[in-house]
Amino acid sequence: MTGTLYTADHRMFQLPPLLSWRVTHTGTVPCDSFSVTFVYQKEMAEALKLAAGFAAAEDGETVLRAVVDEYTVDLDATGLTATVSGRGYAARLLDNESRPVTYQQATLAEILQNHAEPYGIACGETADLRAASAYTVAAGTSQWKAVESFCRTYGGFVPRFSREGQLLAAPEQEGRTLSIGEGDPVLSCTLREDHYGVLTEALVIDKTQNKEFTVKNQEMVDKGGQCRRVLYTPGQSTWAAMRYTGEYQIQRSKEDAWAAEVTLPGSFLAFPGDRVSLSLERMGLAGTFRVAEAESRFDGRNGATATLTLKPLET
Repeated sequence: MTGTLYTADHRMFQLPPLLSWRVTHTGTVPCDSFSVTFVYQKEMAEALKLAAGFAAAEDGETVLRAVVDEYTVDLDATGLTATVSGRGYAARLLDNESRPVTYQQATLAEILQNHAEPYGIACGETADLRAASAYTVAAGTSQWKAVESFCRTYGGFVPRFSREGQLLAAPEQEGRTLSIGEGDPVLSCTLREDHYGVLTEALVIDKTQNKEFTVKNQEMVDKGGQCRRVLYTPGQSTWAAMRYTGEYQIQRSKEDAWAAEVTLPGSFLAFPGDRVSLSLERMGLAGTFRVAEAESRFDGRNGATATLTLKPLET
């Protein structure tokens, strides 16, 4: 992998050969992230001080565009090295708060124009969405949350960022499928199931109209779970909106309940949105899963490895 820095005064600086690196793709929040280490020379001082952007490429293809958060220069027994780290373009929206504003039947295009584009975010895909009612962005809300909440509420999807740094404000398209079986060189595999915080019931209350609606997570109820949340909605909520609020909270609570992590030799084997057809009978793992996170690493000791975090397709 090669790395390029982009300075605040619009210059490019090609990094020397990388001694080690890590690139993590999530496509959403938490952000994509990176860290690269290379031999330091004093001529690099100005470029590092002004570093604002970073691009990583593998075999001539861009695998990440990001903002630079930090650099360090280290002197130890191995010599003089520098490390640069940062986050994907979602950071531009996470780091900036919106003014409080209420839209009347806003479109997604209008939301992006006000909450994403002013921060240098280009949109690669935009769904045709219009709010059925007033949409409010509260004080202290990040620009990312303003966009994400609109997409979740009126489109039922989470916006994502492409590897090239473009915002994809449209439902996710199924990516390619990678097959992993008993005959593949799996370096490690971890299965985790955590029921903590998974809701069994969401009680949604509209105090203005004195209405309430209950949504249950029957799967978790059948497992003996007990975890209820009481949610209050603004006045004049429709039954559909109240039901959505409850289902949304239950769905969010389930997102991190089940995951499998598989590590293999190589780098950039898959990206978020891709599918993995997994067949590891020794662990009782079989089926097709969504890649939720993909981390690629390289160092002189272990070479290149890729760790894929897999989740059920329905999440």
